[in-house]
Parts: sequence; C-alpha cells; structure tokens
Amino acid sequence: MAKLMCLCFIILTIGVAMSADECEGDRQAMIKECAKYQQWPANPKLDPSDACCAVWQKANIPCLCAGVTKEKEKIYCMEKVGYVANFCKKPFPHGYKCGSYTFPPLA
Repeated sequence: MAKLMCLCFIILTIGVAMSADECEGDRQAMIKECAKYQQWPANPKLDPSDACCAVWQKANIPCLCAGVTKEKEKIYCMEKVGYVANFCKKPFPHGYKCGSYTFPPLA
C-alpha cells in the first residue's frame, strides 16, 4: 500500500512539474511575440503579428492568467490583452478574470 501511495505521489509531482513548464514556455513565447502589442499606454492598439496570434492560439490562457500580478498589470494593459485576444480569434468570455482584471462584454 505504501508503494502504491508513493507511486501516486511521484506521478502527481511529475504532472504538476510538466504543467508548470508548459505555462512558463507559454509565458516566454507570449513575452517574445506579443509583449509590444499588450503594453501600456492603452492607445494606440496595434494589430498583432501572425506569430503573436499563433502563440495565442496555443497558449494555456487559464495558466497564464493565474500568474498575472498587480506588478505585471503595471506593464501590460489588460484592455490591450483583450484586444489581442479578440484579434487572434481567441477572445476572453464576458466576466473572465485574469489577474485582478475582469473582461467586459465584447464590443
């Protein structure tokens, strides 16, 4: 029984570590390809590149949003993040919370 519990713990630990790595990879790709389209000031809003949209299409958004802090919200304009998400055809649903920001209905 102890061996089975140990095996379950090891499998769970590997799964959590792999998930964290995936999120960090998404975060780095998002910074590389999309940061310039999502930073303050709120205007002008620029259409993102195809490379940025490719990152958006693959990214684990719930994982990325879980890592959005007040400090990151001082760098990234969440209104622009929503604009990029909409442009890339992966919009946030109304009321979705990312960091402390709640996305309004789509215009």
